[in-house]
Amino acid sequence: MTVEGVEERNACRADTTGTGQLLIVLPALNEEDSVGRVIREVRLACTDYDVLVVDDGSVDATAARAAAAGADVMRLPFNLGVGGAMRAAYRYARDQGYSSVVQVDADGQHDPREIAHLLAVAGADLVIGARFAGRGEYVVRGPRRWAMRLLSSVLSRIVGTRLTDPTSGFRLVHGRALALFAEHYPEEYLGDTVESLVIAHRAGMVVSQVPVTMRARETGVASQNPFRAAMYLFRVVIAVALALVRRAPTAGRE
Repeated sequence: MTVEGVEERNACRADTTGTGQLLIVLPALNEEDSVGRVIREVRLACTDYDVLVVDDGSVDATAARAAAAGADVMRLPFNLGVGGAMRAAYRYARDQGYSSVVQVDADGQHDPREIAHLLAVAGADLVIGARFAGRGEYVVRGPRRWAMRLLSSVLSRIVGTRLTDPTSGFRLVHGRALALFAEHYPEEYLGDTVESLVIAHRAGMVVSQVPVTMRARETGVASQNPFRAAMYLFRVVIAVALALVRRAPTAGRE
């Protein structure tokens, strides 16, 4: 094995947080073309941890290819969205005795070698892997970028720490926050990213971020037209408003 290969296999051993049992979760909807490759990349970078794919009502071979690649698979009977899939994953992790969960996209956008950077952050209950924080060349342009900057500014003030990428789905959740999300993780669009940060903050959790590099999406095309950007911003405002008006939750059992 090459030196580079050894480094990749040891990447997730940069854990200085004492997380104990970590579960790496891939929520997936119709990702048969990428899920197997992503699982193999996770296995290469993080040999010591379990991998769970939550098949969110796929109608293709996502579940079969995930199992063939060596992951455990939870099959949901119908599509719940990322929020619903992750709530199911958090409940599974809590009930199975895991102390931490890392969420990784099944489409290949998140580089599993970056998990080590999330694990190296001490003292936080929730760690976001952030684009636009000084590493990498990931670019979002036009009205959508303006909306994301506004959102970052608002949520940074609410949470009390600088957040440059609050919609990132690449994140690490530790014990207290895992117990909280197992009971109170929002299922609405953008709730799994935006509202969950407010929920964590209002429940007394420490939220942090770490710069990571991300890849450009491998499938699909991001829309940049003003109408979609305006709708995105409107949905963001609704998600934040819901998080602020709802009763502040308390952490569940660990």
